[in-house]
Amino acid sequence: MLKYALTASCTLAAACTLAAAPALADERLDITPRTLVMTAYQPEWNALVHAVTAPKEYRINGMTYLTGTLEGKPILLMQSGVSMVNAAMNTQLVIDRFTVKRIVFSGIAGGVDPGLSIGDVIVLEDWGQYLEVNFARKAGKKGWKSPEAVAPEAPGNWNFIFPRGVTVANAAAPPQRIFKFPMDAGLLDLARKVAPTVDMERCVPPSPTQLPDTELCLKKAPKVVVGGTGVSAGVYADNAEFREYLFKAWHARVLDMESGAVAQVAYANQVPTIVFRSLSDLAGGDRHKNMEDTYEHLAAVNSAHVVRAFVAALPD
Repeated sequence: MLKYALTASCTLAAACTLAAAPALADERLDITPRTLVMTAYQPEWNALVHAVTAPKEYRINGMTYLTGTLEGKPILLMQSGVSMVNAAMNTQLVIDRFTVKRIVFSGIAGGVDPGLSIGDVIVLEDWGQYLEVNFARKAGKKGWKSPEAVAPEAPGNWNFIFPRGVTVANAAAPPQRIFKFPMDAGLLDLARKVAPTVDMERCVPPSPTQLPDTELCLKKAPKVVVGGTGVSAGVYADNAEFREYLFKAWHARVLDMESGAVAQVAYANQVPTIVFRSLSDLAGGDRHKNMEDTYEHLAAVNSAHVVRAFVAALPD
């Protein structure tokens, strides 16, 4: 039986120290059914961790997992790490080691839909993986020939890149090729009720290198939108032409580097899932340069605002 060490620490004042001990791979570290609140990296984590009460910290493979209460509900807060592989690996790990009732992802994203603006929060109905593809060979002077038959439901190609979907099964369905993984219908309905009730931030506080009066504000108040498709890949996308392709072929509204992988793992494990993403940039549509470094904090906070309101509205 494979074993590995579990350590715990108390980096937060209220956290209890858990003694280091070996753990069998089939043991759960916490049996309380919890909402898994996922983030990808530090700014998204920072926007939520201060609101967790009665925290207890676990560390596995160098990653931090924090049980506690958020808005009166039992939760588990984690960072998946940036990238599709990190997201898939750590989503499966946490499902195996804790008791995950549902997944709620809070993070930032690049905007693809021209109707969305930086700071907006969008809750997508489904997620695709835009680089699960074939690379086709040239077919004469014009066109490309895919190495396999192109499924009728496949989004259109971009030059030699042909979407092929990903084949996956779960306990209720045989292996099938999927282009877009649906989010949980009940959670989406709840998000539609919560969305109009949330006030979000319009201004970014000055950074340590700026003067106190250099606060940067958006021209209009951000909005919360529910619906549409999000897409993911292991790409930091900042290309206007490819952004236009994703909007046209995939009908994508945002892109990121984790959600599609989380959606696939959740589908395989039949875990209800919903993803909240706030725009930090426009993925190549920004006028002069990519704006993520300017607005990542604002976007992370706005996503956290909506997620906290959503968690508060979850049934006990």
